[in-house]
Amino acid sequence: MGQAIGIKDMRAFFAIVEEGNISHAAQRLGMAQPALSRQMKHLEENLHVKLFERGSRRIRLTEAGQVLYNRVETILGMVDGTVREISEIGNGSKGVIRIGTITTSGAMILPELIARFHKDFPDVTFEIWEAEGARVLELLDSRIIEIAITRTQVDNLAYQLLVLPNEPLVMVMNSRNVCGKKPDTIRLAELKDRPLIVPLRWKSNLIAECKKLEFEPKIICVSDSIVQDLLMVKMNLGIAMIPVSSKSLLTDGDLIYKRIVEPELTTHTVVAWLKNQTLSTSCQNFIDMFKELFVKENLAL
Repeated sequence: MGQAIGIKDMRAFFAIVEEGNISHAAQRLGMAQPALSRQMKHLEENLHVKLFERGSRRIRLTEAGQVLYNRVETILGMVDGTVREISEIGNGSKGVIRIGTITTSGAMILPELIARFHKDFPDVTFEIWEAEGARVLELLDSRIIEIAITRTQVDNLAYQLLVLPNEPLVMVMNSRNVCGKKPDTIRLAELKDRPLIVPLRWKSNLIAECKKLEFEPKIICVSDSIVQDLLMVKMNLGIAMIPVSSKSLLTDGDLIYKRIVEPELTTHTVVAWLKNQTLSTSCQNFIDMFKELFVKENLAL
């Protein structure tokens, strides 16, 4: 029967996968490459499985290696998160704030917030993880990050939440292919037969609202990358649905923005952190500043 895996083995294995090869991982860990190779060989012998596919210039995981990587990522996140909780509880003047965010909300919120926070706490640093909403919450659950910024539905039984006010969704179109009778708004019915680019999180809602109007929307692309969506509109591939706050991501005279009406479609941003996690003082200070700048009405649950 194999021996238990120690934290040292986990960190070595994780470094190899993240770096893509043993040489770079050895440099990252501050050890000799042969020693790291022997350590991984012993780990495979203890587990009685192959973790890596040999013969490739870049590390490739076996099925067992992928399972181990998924578990190790979670375990190390929890270990490091616990250590940070203990060591960073103080006056909040130093430390690292780890944030996971989706593209649209992060781009609108974080630059201004971090700039202001840095003036008050210049020795606090940041790590920003960008992903789609479900992945951001996975990182939060694994304690790899302390704060999640998302537009995904969030369970308030597991998380503390700050909810920003609703903001309207708009349709952005190329000036060479404008639709809708009014200059600033567009009725949903006016999008019939128009090629649409829609983020996944709003696809089902859009389809449901269109069915109420007795038509099927012509969705040519589902994409959660708002910047990519705007660039596709610039190339005149279709009309994209985005939150109104994302207009500043790409300023271009070729793009026309119209708020969706009849019915009006809205979205909101949620900031979440784990209820059972003691936040570092620096992280709590960051949340307090967030409330001050962006939450007019405190909707913490």
